[in-house]
Amino acid sequence: MEAAATLNLPNLDEEGYLVEPGEWSEALAEYFAQKENVKLTDAHWDVIRFMREFYEENQIAPDARYVIKHLSQRMGADARNALFRLFAYGYVQQACKIAGMKRPRAWSTG
Repeated sequence: MEAAATLNLPNLDEEGYLVEPGEWSEALAEYFAQKENVKLTDAHWDVIRFMREFYEENQIAPDARYVIKHLSQRMGADARNALFRLFAYGYVQQACKIAGMKRPRAWSTG
C-alpha cells in the first residue's frame, strides 16, 4: 500500500495490533481503517476519540460497554447496535485495532 510507504509504521503484533498504543496517530487510524475496509465517518471518529481518551486516562482499552454507554448519550437504546454497525467485523477486530489499542484478551464485547 502506498500509505504504508509514506507512513512510518510502528511495531505491530502478529495480528496487526499496535505493540505500543502511545505510538498511535490519526494517520495510523486511517491506514488501519483502510486495511479493514472501513470508511471513517464522524461517528467512527467519535468512538475512536472516546477510546483514545479512555486509554489515556486508564492505560487500558475500554471494554465495549463503556463505548456503548458513551454512544447512548447521543443514540439512546440503539447505541449497542450502532457500535456494531460502525465496526461490522467486531469491536475488538476493528475498533480496537483502528483506535490503536493492544489486542484485548478475553473480555466481553458488550
